[in-house]
Parts: sequence; C-alpha cells; structure tokens
Amino acid sequence: MSPLITAGHRLQLNEIPYGPPPSVQRALSAALASANRYPEFLPQRLPRLIAARLGCEPDRIVVGAGATGVIMHIVQEFGSGAAEVVMATPTFDGFPILTSMAGGLPVTVPLTGAGRQDLAALAAAVTERTRLLVVCSPHNPTGTLVPANDFEAFLHEIPAEITVVLDEAYVDFVAATDRIDVFALLDRHPNLLVLRTFSKAYGLAALRVGYALGAPELIDRIARWQLPFGMTTLAEVAVRACYEAEAEIEARVAALGEQRDHLTAGLRELGLCVPDSYANFSYLTLSGGEADRVATALAGADIHVKAYPTGIRITVGDRAATDAVLDTVRSTVQ
Repeated sequence: MSPLITAGHRLQLNEIPYGPPPSVQRALSAALASANRYPEFLPQRLPRLIAARLGCEPDRIVVGAGATGVIMHIVQEFGSGAAEVVMATPTFDGFPILTSMAGGLPVTVPLTGAGRQDLAALAAAVTERTRLLVVCSPHNPTGTLVPANDFEAFLHEIPAEITVVLDEAYVDFVAATDRIDVFALLDRHPNLLVLRTFSKAYGLAALRVGYALGAPELIDRIARWQLPFGMTTLAEVAVRACYEAEAEIEARVAALGEQRDHLTAGLRELGLCVPDSYANFSYLTLSGGEADRVATALAGADIHVKAYPTGIRITVGDRAATDAVLDTVRSTVQ
C-alpha cells in the first residue's frame, strides 16, 4: 500500500494517495492487449456489474465518465433551458459549472456556520422554475453528513416533479451505521437520484467511472444523453477487479480515516475550527486575511489545497503529507 511518489503534496482534488491495488493493475495491463477494439456502443455490462454488486436491477443504474459525466447528463435532462437548480454554496464545483454549461440557472444557498447544508433553506429556495435540487452527503467541501431522518423529512418537503440528487461520492468513507438506506428511499421517492463514483475510495480517478441510481424512468431519461463508445473497456475491467480486491480497498479506506482524524485533531489543537468530516478530507474554516495567509504558506511549502471563501479543504494524504500540513499551518497561525 505504498503511496504514489509525486512532487510536493497534491491535496486539492480529493484523490487517494495510493495507486490501484496490484491485482487491479494486473487486470488493467492484461486488458491493454485489446486496446485496438472498441468498447460497447452503449454500456450494458458495467451497469449489470454494478447492479449485481448492489443487489438491484440494471435498469436502475446509469454510468458515465466519472460522477462529473453523470452530472452533465442529469443537468442536460433536468436543468437546461433556464431551469433553476438549487444547491448549497460552497459545494462540488461541478454542479454550478455544469448547470451553467447546460443553460440552467444555479440557485445557491449558504451553508450554516457549522459547515452543514441548510435543508430548510434549500427547500425554501424552490420556485415554480426549479427542476433539480442537489444535496451532498458527505458534503464537499466540509465533509459533514446529512442524517438519514433529516434527509427523508426534507424529501417530503420537495414537490414530486422536482428531481433531487443525493451526491454520495464519498459514501465509502462513511461507517455503515451512518449511511442512508438509499434503496428504501428510492422506493418511496421516485424523484430521487443517488450519485456515486469510483474516483475516490476505489482510486480510479484517471479512468472516469461514475454512476447514478434511480427509478428506471429517470435512468432512461439520463441514459439518452450517453455518448456512444463513451465508456472504456478499461473502466469495466477496473471496477470488476476492485470488487474482487475488496479487503485491500477497505484497508485503504480505514487507513485514510485514521489519517483524516489525525489531521483534524492536529488542526484543532492549534485552536482552529474544523467540522467533523466523514470523507477523505478535512475543512479548515477560515476567512479573510487568515485564510489568505494559510493558503499562501501552504502553497509556498508545495502543498496544494483547495481554497474557498469560507475556508480551505485539505485532502487526506499519507502521514508525510499530514505532518507537512500541520507543520506549515502551525508556523503560520502561532
């Protein structure tokens, strides 16, 4: 489980610091022998593979080029033509950017002071022009979690004709007892879509594999935007191999969780505000000149992070990266 060797510390994109497990690398290497062959015209095997793993029917799965690719198809179908798309701010950059690209209007709602999405304010932002609403759990960039009961109560407040996206890109870092039972919710709320990715815990960011779960009617509407030959054969090979390497994937997730807790505790010991994170990053809540000083110091130490108006998101790396972050922040704030 040796980390990839890179210049400085890449802690801005929420990548994991490990390359694919050896068994996954071997599977990918073997698949390269058939690189002269086109993949499926439209993906069928990969949705079946994911569905079998999750215990659902394949017609409830649509895949795309990472979560970003799936989001693009979702906003093309539900968020175009000047439709309003309600979301928190800050949030995953893909939602406002892709909504605007599709011709929709992002409607943003500030987070609470604790770095949580304000579900009541999100519901209140819905108008007759709203067609899509986004909730992230764990939230990007703060790492906070939406409790299952709160989310279901929220769904009851949203009109059935509005599609709700639950972005679970980081769900693999959440303990099973804290996860939302999405299949129970999907049965009760056919306007719900659940978004997931293999870019984070599975470490397949370069291969671009994401998917959405939903009612077959919604999945069909999203799938019609898929690009022919758009999903590579390598994506299918890698997902299958990762499923077979489950023990190693889980060990990596556990190691990153320990490192996240170490990073969070170290920042709090410096008197800084850091929300409890359920993802593979910590959010340092800062603003104004203090945020600028810390961001500048981290950049000077060749530590790459993601800055927001309300703070700095720091991806969890290996122990060397964590120590480098803590040493740099300590020298800046004390």
